[in-house]
Amino acid sequence: MSKYKIAWLPGDGVGIEVMDATRICLDALKFDAAYVHGDIGWEFWCKEGDAFPQRTVDLLGNCDAALFGAITSKPVKDAERELVPELQGKGLVYRSPIVRMRQLFDLYTCLRPCKAYPGNPLNYAEGIDLVVFRENTEDLYAGVEFSPVPDELVDVLGRLSKPFGHFAKLPGSDYAITCKINTKKGCERIIRAAFEYAKKFNYPKVTVIHKANVVRATEGMFLETGKRVAKDYPGIQMDDANIDAICMWLLKNPKSYGVLVATNMFGDIVSDLAAQMVGGLGFGCSGNIGEKLAVFEPSHGSAPKYAGQNKVNPIATILAGKMMLDWLGETDKGARLEKAVTRIIAEGDVRTYDMGGSATTLEMGEAIARKV
Repeated sequence: MSKYKIAWLPGDGVGIEVMDATRICLDALKFDAAYVHGDIGWEFWCKEGDAFPQRTVDLLGNCDAALFGAITSKPVKDAERELVPELQGKGLVYRSPIVRMRQLFDLYTCLRPCKAYPGNPLNYAEGIDLVVFRENTEDLYAGVEFSPVPDELVDVLGRLSKPFGHFAKLPGSDYAITCKINTKKGCERIIRAAFEYAKKFNYPKVTVIHKANVVRATEGMFLETGKRVAKDYPGIQMDDANIDAICMWLLKNPKSYGVLVATNMFGDIVSDLAAQMVGGLGFGCSGNIGEKLAVFEPSHGSAPKYAGQNKVNPIATILAGKMMLDWLGETDKGARLEKAVTRIIAEGDVRTYDMGGSATTLEMGEAIARKV
């Protein structure tokens, strides 16, 4: 019997190929796991009206961790048009499976390390070592949206005419609302997770990213929570920056930052910027981490135009595998895997198209596996 049960969720598009490359590396490590396939992605939306079927939800509830490839997502109207004919017109609404997964299993920490590996020709600068903590279950991605806005909500907002201003007289069919919802609990636990990480790995500073000067209620609460939590960590400096300003300062002084923490959407934005600084999304690994389950993935999408071409860079997914090993306590195997990735990048003999080379997705996986 295997030591671990891992939910294997390739998804669609290039997700299948990068997961195959990652499996080669995990097998080279002799990682003692049973991999159980889970259905997820666009195919299941089109055929079943559910991109994250209940059977896959049940699977995740009975696994030690999950590795996830990538899935295609499209706007609501496009998604409805691609349903099989018998499912159209039934009121089915597409929702991102990864967002649902994060909420169902309370995977509140999105952890995104961004490290400039020596020799990577795509590095913005050498020596960058950033870690982004992104709150994963709340904020603008909570899925509380209205389009058109129902009459009862129009009535309530109309009575709040002062903050609602010139929208109050519009009919609900003329606008849409997406609610930005942040809770005290959600703010505190993601900020505390960032400080705990800084403490464990000897980062001297945590930067709280916000927009409290304009989005005063939710972002103001996030900033005030950061100041309060920071008092519990006297050995770690806390600073803060507006989301727009941090995008500028990261480019100007990337080595001045280590651990960054933000609400959901701002964390999404700044983590993509940080990933590009260390080579792009082909190097951007991500962990969705809760108390009982963690799901690891590349932060890139399904890239349909490259699907089936076996050309995309699998290093982001391989590094997500490294994150999974670390979370499971297999830190020696995780270190071996990262060392192998580091050597392949430094030597420069095997490079995928984004790095200026011609190696295929599987050839990159095989090269890293040989270094293991």
